[in-house]
Amino acid sequence: MWALLVLIGAASVSAHLQDLSFDRQKVFRVIPQNDEQVEILNFLANIMEVDFWQPDSVTLVKPKMQVDFRVEAEKSFDVEELLKESGMEYQVLIDNLQAAMDAQFDSKVRAASHSYEKYNNWDTIAAWTADIAAQNPALVSRSVIGETYEGRPMYLLKMGKSGQNKKAIFMDCGFHAREWISPAFCQWFVKEAVETYGKDTVMTTLLDKLDFYVLPVVNIDGYVYTWTNDRMWRKTRSKNAGTTCRGADPNRNFNAGWCTLGASNSPCSSTYCGSAPESEKETKALADFIREHLSTIKAYLTIHSYSQLLLFPYSYTYNLPSNYQELNSIASAASKQLASLYNTKYTYGPGAETIYPAAGGSDDWAYDQGIKYSFTFELRDTGRHGFLLPESQIKPTCEETLLAVKYIANYVLEHLY
Repeated sequence: MWALLVLIGAASVSAHLQDLSFDRQKVFRVIPQNDEQVEILNFLANIMEVDFWQPDSVTLVKPKMQVDFRVEAEKSFDVEELLKESGMEYQVLIDNLQAAMDAQFDSKVRAASHSYEKYNNWDTIAAWTADIAAQNPALVSRSVIGETYEGRPMYLLKMGKSGQNKKAIFMDCGFHAREWISPAFCQWFVKEAVETYGKDTVMTTLLDKLDFYVLPVVNIDGYVYTWTNDRMWRKTRSKNAGTTCRGADPNRNFNAGWCTLGASNSPCSSTYCGSAPESEKETKALADFIREHLSTIKAYLTIHSYSQLLLFPYSYTYNLPSNYQELNSIASAASKQLASLYNTKYTYGPGAETIYPAAGGSDDWAYDQGIKYSFTFELRDTGRHGFLLPESQIKPTCEETLLAVKYIANYVLEHLY
């Protein structure tokens, strides 16, 4: 078996991921049963370019854990042989990544412009932020909270009826560039708020009594890059000194146990923590805004994908937050609300013990700033499509997630502090 590994390694050095044809690339799911099988995955990751989808780094893999990873076409046969030889349980989740990418665009909506049931590129989303604010001046306003590494304005929508001393909830989407369902949800939330205000009693009360800050895409440069160059890009697009590897993981870049557990200090890693906390312009802009509004922001919601989870602090430590019981019961009730529509099952709990440790995340950071209601959603699905969720699932995914978000927001409204 080790001879096979050495052969794979020799073949893969030349074929780095520069070739961005996804044709016949495969996504495998394995469940290593013991330390030896974990070691084989580590070795595999060391000798060739393996893109870990779940968990997001090989360093987090433990026995009995479900592991999803993507492999280049010319290596997939060798990898499959190796898995068979090692006796590791495996299945091929996606047989041809390019076909899965093409199949994402299955929406029946044929709008050339912005649509809530399609994936929209950044230019379309940016134009939409201006339009939605212009069309709903009594409920929505748009501001710029900073700019990205490549100089794009970061648009923030503020939603709510104007009023005195209103508390607020901050929600962001699009931290990781390839998680396209995430920005789709932020757009959907804004649409639902403006369309159901005055009709739906819960939404009307929420917007009368609270403000919502919605950042539709955090990692705009990365998101643009997934549309133009590499659909599987995750990080920001900043330059790193001394290497051609670009970007940092914006959700490992906050000053919350920064660069300890579950984050990498290698610029080529997909979980690179950055050169310092808030080294990325995008994370700094977000953190600065929250710091400036700490007296009013009472909840923080960040939307990711995939794996159907509702997580709360902590991820950078196995210690539990002081209001663990309360956060756990909110997550439980919100998950029930979410499941009430399409029976979509979510797992909930503190990040580190529910999935894996990950330092430098925005939810932990917000919580440590004193925002005691801090949650991370990992939207659909559980791996059948992974980051390539078809457009036909945007509507049901957003509808069910909205139920959970409304539940949390209403809870926060009733427990202001």
